[in-house]
Amino acid sequence: MKMKEKEIVHHLKDGRRLAYLEYGEPDGIPVMLFHGTPGSKAWFLEDDDTAISLGLRLIATDRPGFGGSDPKPNRTLLDWADDIAELATHLNLQRFAIIGVSGGGAYAAACAYKIPSKLTHVSIVAGATPFLNGQPPKSMMKANRRAFFMAKRVPWILRMSYKAQKKMMEKQPEKFIKLIKDGNSHLAKWDQQFTQEDGYGEEFLLHMGEAFKHRIDEGVHEPRLLSMPWRFSPSDIHFPLHIWHGEEDRMSPYSEMVKLAATIPNCQTHFIPQAGHFLIADLQIWEAILKTIKADSRSGMTDVDGGKRSREVLEPL
Repeated sequence: MKMKEKEIVHHLKDGRRLAYLEYGEPDGIPVMLFHGTPGSKAWFLEDDDTAISLGLRLIATDRPGFGGSDPKPNRTLLDWADDIAELATHLNLQRFAIIGVSGGGAYAAACAYKIPSKLTHVSIVAGATPFLNGQPPKSMMKANRRAFFMAKRVPWILRMSYKAQKKMMEKQPEKFIKLIKDGNSHLAKWDQQFTQEDGYGEEFLLHMGEAFKHRIDEGVHEPRLLSMPWRFSPSDIHFPLHIWHGEEDRMSPYSEMVKLAATIPNCQTHFIPQAGHFLIADLQIWEAILKTIKADSRSGMTDVDGGKRSREVLEPL
């Protein structure tokens, strides 16, 4: 299975490679995409019709150690903001939007904190939240809590699991796709529907295969990083944030996001009743996110000192 195009590699000032792919309208409004944990820049089997129709240029990146991007030892969330600022300069982007999904939401928050003058919009979608005392919340599904535990306490077991997954993706892709369809009982009912759709397994295979194509170590390291203190306080983020979250999300628990949103001075929450974690798999939600980005980018979005934004509850889609 091949990606839409060959990856593009930018060599950072410190010599590391930062890999990315582009989707949508080449001359459109620039939007950086931050994948989940683990994950990669391979977001679509072909291209994204919604982004094309709205005139958005999607720039999907690999974080250090994933896909075609080189590892960065002892990296922090805030280091990613520096990498993204450097990539934006290389691409001649004065300002750009960000979508951070799941684990990528923490990195979107870091960019909003560290490089707000370069941004037009930030959306955190089904985002990760800070852990109290380094421990995942009890409201998180058991499978995710177990992964965080293994990453910290017995990383070799998690590494073996990812190694077996990588082997299956490469040697028995049909078996991997079947496992995605059949082995989803731990997911919220809302999320399970997407794993049954035609093309979902192939897209997930592409996404994860790309994430682990060179190494699996970052799949073990990043959960440890996300469980550590973020090194900045969300209450010090003054750039306007949009938070999109399903009220039935058990992978990144909704209750934890409600707590986090309450600490951010300037954010608008979009909470979706009955929805789970896979929000961007829903075409109506994905379109709503992209339309919001387009509106903010056209308006300039220069006010970073405003007050608390409204809470919006979306109807189930």
